[in-house]
Amino acid sequence: MIRNTTQTTDLPGRRLIPRGVGWLLCVCALCCGCLATGKKSARLPDRHSLKSEQLIVLSDFKLPKDHALINDLAVLRKQVGAELDLELNGDAVKVYLFRNEMDYQGYLQSAHPGLPSRRAYFISSKDELAVYTYWGDRIQEDLRHEYTHGLLHSVLINVPLWLDEGLAEYFEVVGEKPGAINPEYAERLSKAIQNGWEPDLARLETLEKVEQMQRADYREAWAWVHFMLHHTPETRQVLLSYVHELKTNRQPEVLSLRLKHDLPEFKNRFLAYVSTLRLQNAAGGTSPALSQVEGN
Repeated sequence: MIRNTTQTTDLPGRRLIPRGVGWLLCVCALCCGCLATGKKSARLPDRHSLKSEQLIVLSDFKLPKDHALINDLAVLRKQVGAELDLELNGDAVKVYLFRNEMDYQGYLQSAHPGLPSRRAYFISSKDELAVYTYWGDRIQEDLRHEYTHGLLHSVLINVPLWLDEGLAEYFEVVGEKPGAINPEYAERLSKAIQNGWEPDLARLETLEKVEQMQRADYREAWAWVHFMLHHTPETRQVLLSYVHELKTNRQPEVLSLRLKHDLPEFKNRFLAYVSTLRLQNAAGGTSPALSQVEGN
């Protein structure tokens, strides 16, 4: 995702989604090319293990089971399931949580020397759903984003890139309930609309690699998800029906065609809806403070 966020990459037999500081040409969608999957020479954190429902955190420092971060991810899982009407009972998502950025970057450079620097990566393979990151100032934001990817991939056989990123962007924003506004995105989208910008969901649907996505595409993907989930019961049902079909159908009819059929004026409604986002109150939009972790 080229933003300070995530990007998605297709590797042999896996999908890689990196998150970090800015867009680079990427590693095949959060990564650009194919990487070898040979034996990893650097050690993954594994001194401590913590399990909470569908989450497994492996680290070299002790993280209390009732830590605010773990509780937040447990709430997030319930929110994802409820908001998308999904029964999240698939494979666990493993989080390899490094003590610091140096250890994290050292592992990535040793295990995957082709990857650009990012704060976090989600990698889906035949063996596991894995998130790699380190304890830093934006750990809550990064884990919410990557854990959302993991939850989606645990129950859906395919997640189109734009939707994968749009949903992760949507759920990374902390709030009392899903749908809190990303103030930066709302402001930029409002200005873009004033300058004559036209949305193009059909174009987003053609993107398959993260390096194809621009920062504006992440904003638009977030906005389409927000619009469909909150505009009307009809738009919400179109999205939920599509997501549910992805549980068994790898390539269902694209959403843009469904919206055109069910709501012919959907582009005008989208523009009107997005124009008001910056005026809406972002309920709970500020991340709650997370206490410092003391490593053992």
